[in-house]
Amino acid sequence: MDGYFPNLEAWVKRQEEIKESFMKAEENYEKLDRLELILLSRQAFQHMLRTIEAFDQWLKEPMVISHMPREMLVDLWAKLRTIFYQLLDLDIEHTSKFNEYIKKLAKEGKLNPILTIGKREKETRRFQITPSM
Repeated sequence: MDGYFPNLEAWVKRQEEIKESFMKAEENYEKLDRLELILLSRQAFQHMLRTIEAFDQWLKEPMVISHMPREMLVDLWAKLRTIFYQLLDLDIEHTSKFNEYIKKLAKEGKLNPILTIGKREKETRRFQITPSM
């Protein structure tokens, strides 16, 4: 039991450090180039995935299951649902906008021809964007 509290405190401290790092890295995000924005976004998604996986494990932890007050769980869901719906809205909006942009480029003949070779030849690509559900 003695190791439980320092682990929780270390987790919180590390999350605060990561938050500070991201806040510093994205201070002038409007001025970043495309590659920097992709890297920043990917790093953020990777950290969100790790945090979500850790949160999911947290909610499986017997200590949490046995002792977490209902009020804390209601508060968790109230905040989580906002994040959840915002993420879905972001995905819908971003994917829809990119889809329309790519259609426009295709219509104007401005797509990079190297990236469209597989589509014309009906090849199976190694990487395909598919819906998660």
